[in-house]
Amino acid sequence: MNLRAALAPLVAGTTWRRGVFLLLGGVLALPYGLLAVTFGQLLADSEIPRPLVYVLLLIAVLIAVVPLLLDGSRALEIAAVRRLLGVDLPEPELGHRGDRETRLRSALWIATHLIVGAVVMIALFSALPMALAFIAQQFGVGTELTSQERFGPLDGRDSGWLTVAGVLLLVGLGYVVAGLGALAGLMAPVLLGPAQAERIAALEARATRLAERNRLARELHDSIGHALTVATLQAGAAREVLDTDPEFVRRALTAIEDVGRTAMDDLDHVLGLLRENGRDRPVVAPQRTLADLDRLVNDARAAGLAVHAQRAGDPARVPAVVSREGYRIVQEGLTNAARHGHGPVTVRLDLHSDALELELVNAVRHPDRGLRGRGGRGLDGMRERVLLLGGRLTVGPDGGRWLIRARLPYEETTT
Repeated sequence: MNLRAALAPLVAGTTWRRGVFLLLGGVLALPYGLLAVTFGQLLADSEIPRPLVYVLLLIAVLIAVVPLLLDGSRALEIAAVRRLLGVDLPEPELGHRGDRETRLRSALWIATHLIVGAVVMIALFSALPMALAFIAQQFGVGTELTSQERFGPLDGRDSGWLTVAGVLLLVGLGYVVAGLGALAGLMAPVLLGPAQAERIAALEARATRLAERNRLARELHDSIGHALTVATLQAGAAREVLDTDPEFVRRALTAIEDVGRTAMDDLDHVLGLLRENGRDRPVVAPQRTLADLDRLVNDARAAGLAVHAQRAGDPARVPAVVSREGYRIVQEGLTNAARHGHGPVTVRLDLHSDALELELVNAVRHPDRGLRGRGGRGLDGMRERVLLLGGRLTVGPDGGRWLIRARLPYEETTT
């Protein structure tokens, strides 16, 4: 069992992959080696002016150092480490330029990779053929390569000891590769891992994605919830008068069709935002704004909800983001009024030069229920919308009525 554990690193797939990673460093080090040999020859040639050699050497050093500091080189090393060393390093954030610390750590890692890779490659190209020759001569193959040579205390007549030396050399190379690969796996997170700035950028990107997901969830909740509420009320009213008032049934079906189309447009918009394939950009419907408020009110009235709407100001002067959020707040308020309210709903919008003020008031069936009588998710969505815009929101029972009052500040747009 102990022998099997001792030999496990020599036959493990991870050792072979790590060996490939080390050899990759040796391959990348070849141009640097050629440069070193070339300038060694230039410096040894006394006929070439020294100043010219030094200028060329300085230029070559600058060119050789630049790849070590590039973000792309770090990204390639991270990809190689993930694939060959099996270290789960996070991908660099797109558009994030590494700071000085990150670049220096990356340059140190790449330089170490090249140096160690070059040493491993030289060892393999020199020691591996020698070890194979030592083992092969035991079987009478290639004896002419070892019979006339002396290897330390051994010569060609010590065939048994040469075979043992060859086996030990192969095993030693295997352990060296396994050890260097394991050491590289331990050092990779230290030198290639994300710096504090990258971790902050990753957290900010994650927070942005979560905020976008929450926003899309609010959009779907408000739009689909409103459409289902209107369709349910219309269908229920049409069923009651199906035999006595076919004209009302026709209008109800038309209203159901309209809100269904609107909900489908909004659903297409959200799915379009979620589609990840940038090459296939979908054509999606525009988001609803205060310019669509009249249609929203008419749909609510068609569903049997009495709505008294008052508006002061031009919606075109309201920034698009405020206009969209204001529309959704009114939509959610009308939806809750249709579900839980009693009696007419008064909707008031005041469009000032610096803020949008809106108010929805209606009677409630069960004043004692308070906030429990309304959809919690819808109210939470309202609060999030108002909070993101830096506004104020008042929601709750108010003397037998249900009151929604919001103020959304903005800077007035000019055309």
